Amino acid sequence: MNYGQIRNKADETESSLLLSNQLCFPLYSASRKIIRMYTPFLNELELTYTQYITMLVLWENDGLSVKDLGNKLYLDSGTLTPLLKKLEKQGIIIRKRNSEDERNVIVFLSEKGKSLKQKALDVPQRISSCIDLNMKDVMELKRLLTVILDG
Repeated sequence: MNYGQIRNKADETESSLLLSNQLCFPLYSASRKIIRMYTPFLNELELTYTQYITMLVLWENDGLSVKDLGNKLYLDSGTLTPLLKKLEKQGIIIRKRNSEDERNVIVFLSEKGKSLKQKALDVPQRISSCIDLNMKDVMELKRLLTVILDG
């Protein structure tokens, strides 16, 4: 191997560390930007983004265990437990120990949590109006991101 080949290999290795060559950075930045877009709409509901996605899961599947909820949200119990405590303090959810296995906690929507769904119905439409992608691109992006998450 001559000096030119060694230098090209070194340049190639160094270019792999350029921020502009990272997949993680645009994913991270886009995620932060989208979450910021949600903020004014979720403030009206008195929810954070993470509380909102938790509510989305519970509106779809009321009565989930904390473990199942964490799996659906890709959140560990260290993140989920304080979030659930806050939602419970707000009167939005109710946590109950499983009568068959006291180690498991089941999360239920309160009446307030159920009624909050009606107030949230327009959030997806309001967000989609803020993102300049057509439906085909949105679906393809969602598909690609799901491949990463499921991989």
